[in-house]
Amino acid sequence: MIQNGQLLAVFNSAHRVMKAEHILKGCGVAMTLIPAPRALSTDCGLAICFSSALYDVVLNALTSEELLPEFIYRKDSDLHYEPIWCNENFQVIQ
Repeated sequence: MIQNGQLLAVFNSAHRVMKAEHILKGCGVAMTLIPAPRALSTDCGLAICFSSALYDVVLNALTSEELLPEFIYRKDSDLHYEPIWCNENFQVIQ
């Protein structure tokens, strides 16, 4: 179950999200591959869930492998996910 405050990295294909999972696990990042919540529109139906404390670690690991997600969302409530980062021009949305 996704807790309020946790982050979700959303990718545009199942292949990319599974490769990102492999990279992050190889770096020792505590994360979970989950079905993407219905509130988020994703092309692949999967997302990587991780602690907000690991935000910089996750972005740095994926940047070094040139495998950035399309979006990173923060779960704010049961049905609301706030976009905090977008791959288009590497924008921080907060």
